[in-house]
Amino acid sequence: MKIIVDADACPKTVLTICSELAAGYGVSVVTVASFAHRIDSDDHVVVGDASQETDIRIMNLVEKGDVVVTQDWALAAVVLGKGGKAVSSGGRIYHPEFAPFLLEEREIKVRFRRTGGRTKGPAKRTRADDLRFRKALTFLLEQKPPVP
Repeated sequence: MKIIVDADACPKTVLTICSELAAGYGVSVVTVASFAHRIDSDDHVVVGDASQETDIRIMNLVEKGDVVVTQDWALAAVVLGKGGKAVSSGGRIYHPEFAPFLLEEREIKVRFRRTGGRTKGPAKRTRADDLRFRKALTFLLEQKPPVP
């Protein structure tokens, strides 16, 4: 098991929480981001700045049982399909049964933005967000993988 972080838009406090919990659970943290981001990580993968390049690298890295931290619903759906676990930086655990809904919702928002519509960005991060993320990541790290 490892934690893979979509670090392109990941808050620094989330990276810190990932490192702290990974050390406590004896798992590694892999961060992935384009070369345009400066990430302080022991195991950092740098990719180009082409659209979806970070997501594609994460899709190639994830294995069954890994935990991926991402805000990208489509990436979360792929991770779940590969037997991984996914959580947002706000502490939302993505569940396989909701993957079709997430993909449909994402598509609706993409079409809306393409026609000039604006969607709200994330709210300012709070301590409650950090606590919710820590609790969700701890929950995922404590889940035992199913026995084949």
